[in-house]
Amino acid sequence: PPRHVPPGAGSRPGGASRWRAMAFTLYSLLQAALLVVNAVAVLHEERFLRHVGWGSDQGIGGFGEEPGIKAQLTNLIRSVRTVMRVPLIAVNSITIVLLLLFG
Repeated sequence: PPRHVPPGAGSRPGGASRWRAMAFTLYSLLQAALLVVNAVAVLHEERFLRHVGWGSDQGIGGFGEEPGIKAQLTNLIRSVRTVMRVPLIAVNSITIVLLLLFG
């Protein structure tokens, strides 16, 4: 019996549109990284982090002690918010313009 071929499937099994939808490109990787950095940048210390036990006064160690993973992640979040504020505005603006121009 003849197989039903969906429209736009072309000669490849599964169709060309399926391959485009499953493509993992450098652009999609950069866009995902941008979303993660944006998510870290908007975490507010008093509104969110302190309620889950990750405030700045949590995890203060003694002299010469290695900070725990919670203190290191809190420090990373604070550093991302401080250092990446202006570059994130520029990169987000460029991304919005590119999405508006090229879809």
